[in-house]
Amino acid sequence: MSQQPDYVGDAEMAFRDAFERLKRSKPTRLPPGTPVTQNNVAKEAGRDPSALRKSRYPRLIREIQKWIEDNGSSPRKRHSSASLIKGAREANRDLKARINELTQQRDRAMARLVIAEESILDLHRQLQDLKTRLGISDNVLPFKATEKAAK
Repeated sequence: MSQQPDYVGDAEMAFRDAFERLKRSKPTRLPPGTPVTQNNVAKEAGRDPSALRKSRYPRLIREIQKWIEDNGSSPRKRHSSASLIKGAREANRDLKARINELTQQRDRAMARLVIAEESILDLHRQLQDLKTRLGISDNVLPFKATEKAAK
């Protein structure tokens, strides 16, 4: 028995897009925070609610009903402005602590870098001093541009 491929028409796509927007609380036609219902999905899609029927879109209706069962029954939490401010202050406190920690790490790394550079310079001076005592000169000669141009 062969099955036909699932065809999703323009109307169903509009309903699905509206359903997704309502799930994310980002509707374009209805006010934000509008609950997900079959009627609201149809209204958000810009269609008549009677157009979204189970006989026409059985999978979509099942998905909407399942989502409502899973998510719609729990009441939305409303945050008071005081709790929002408290949360923002905690976040700021955490960010400031992280900034202080990173600043200390940077300062320690810079101190280690300065010590390493100082050691390199000291070793370079010692090497040059030993070379002059032994009479060893560098085998690197400065490049003369005039010699190259003459050839």
